Amino acid sequence: MGESVMKVHFIAIGGSAMHNLAMALHLKGYEVSGSDDEIFDPARSRLERYGLLPEKEGWHPERITSDLDAVILGMHARIDNPELRRAEELGLKIYSYPEYLYEQGRDKTRVVIGGSHGKTSVTAMILHVLKDAGIDCDYMVGAQLEGYNIMVRLSGTAKVMVLEGDEYLTSPVDPRPKFHLYKPDIALINGIAWDHINVFRTFEDYVAQFRIFAESIMPDGTFVYYEGDPEVKKIAEHLKAGRGDICYMPYNVPEYRVLDGYTELVEKGKAYPMQVFGRHNMQNIHAAWQVCRRLGVSDTVFLQSMMHFAGASRRLEKIADNPVAKVTVFKDFAHSPSKLQATVAAVKEQYPLRKLVACIELHTFSSLSQAFFPHYRGCMDKADAAIVYFNPQAVAHKKLEPISAEMIYDAFGRKDLRVYNDSALLVQDLKAMKWTEANLLWMTSGNFDGVDEKALAKEITTC
Repeated sequence: MGESVMKVHFIAIGGSAMHNLAMALHLKGYEVSGSDDEIFDPARSRLERYGLLPEKEGWHPERITSDLDAVILGMHARIDNPELRRAEELGLKIYSYPEYLYEQGRDKTRVVIGGSHGKTSVTAMILHVLKDAGIDCDYMVGAQLEGYNIMVRLSGTAKVMVLEGDEYLTSPVDPRPKFHLYKPDIALINGIAWDHINVFRTFEDYVAQFRIFAESIMPDGTFVYYEGDPEVKKIAEHLKAGRGDICYMPYNVPEYRVLDGYTELVEKGKAYPMQVFGRHNMQNIHAAWQVCRRLGVSDTVFLQSMMHFAGASRRLEKIADNPVAKVTVFKDFAHSPSKLQATVAAVKEQYPLRKLVACIELHTFSSLSQAFFPHYRGCMDKADAAIVYFNPQAVAHKKLEPISAEMIYDAFGRKDLRVYNDSALLVQDLKAMKWTEANLLWMTSGNFDGVDEKALAKEITTC
């Protein structure tokens, strides 16, 4: 008789991470089912394509049966979810998303990429290089990457697993940060800047999560860390005091130069033209480089591969370009102060002679919180024109104190800042600007309340 097929049920299958894990297990040959009270695109159409879309929305405890090998609980399910209660009554194995990833990678070399910024980019760089180097690996990454249909891959053959290590909470019944559960053989921290203030109320509490992550490195493991960040350096020094069994690999920003709108990384006197740019991306490259070295990739293979890396989705992504008029529109996921400052600086450094119009949507809990506002001071100073958009309804929906344009002016500390709470008016004013020798940097983790960014970018670059 052949082996029985593993049966797994997802509670809240429509989540960004959850539906990708569901598809990965389906491709591995598992029998996958799931439920959710609402499922939106792209998850809906992707689940439907793989035959995994629930027949009807809602929670159906009768679908939780004793023959299930595992139940995977998504973050947006409530603690009193009827399917969760049924699974508990039956004594089934209940996993959070990160717990199940760990189970799948228990016998592999686990590489976990942590940090307040750059996680997705560094993970994407490593995957790109390993593919070119012919090193088979499983992975989980937090964004859709070009050439990868699914954000999760789980195989029975790969000996390496590369995981993007998110510090956000694990599940409704487990308040630990996700990256505390992966037990890395190789751990990386790329920088620490306070985020998720709805969960980590103080900067000290936030930093402590990264220290715990570093302490979770397996015996004879490796800690790769950005020595240019004082908090990360302190964590490394703390770890060194008690863990002599770990290999320590610090990195910084490699030598690079910007020439006529493109960036070259310089190694041992030789120049390697890069498609990504900006100091923060050079730092990301050096981070990925250290990890790849540890995995046995030669410097030559790494650098040759990185010359063809075009970037992760929504990370300084070029969405429209007119080389004749010298107008380019970039989209970036930036929303926290450190990401915003790094992204604005990168575009200005790459195109110093072009006017830079930087536009950010305050969308996350942290970015819309009055207590967090002072962290934005000076973040857009390198832009020639700075625009901030927020929706008062989003503030109310998150049950935060109302904010005003005046508060935002004070927070950013820029007298010529333009603040909008009407996205239609914002789009109208952007279209009315003169677009020659100018770049637009469009930054958000949302969508500016339904703005068709590609249509806007096309119109701006064809003026």
